[in-house]
Amino acid sequence: MANIKSSIKRVNINESKSMVNKRKRSALKTQIKKTDLAIQENADNAQEILRKTQADIDRAATTGLISKNTAARRKSRLARLAKQSL
Repeated sequence: MANIKSSIKRVNINESKSMVNKRKRSALKTQIKKTDLAIQENADNAQEILRKTQADIDRAATTGLISKNTAARRKSRLARLAKQSL
């Protein structure tokens, strides 16, 4: 454990930010799974859900939650699934 006051503060901040990032990453994964399921079931609002998920993936990439290549890959996979289901 850190002894210096600023080091202790950084440890606390890192822990709290890591929990926030973990929660956001988990929510993003859940949303991607729901989108995948909606596409496979040919839901009426699948395109709308896909659009929202792609926007959230982009937002996660710009905030540094995931890398831009990962974001592009995930968006591409979802778009390919949507195109195949038509």
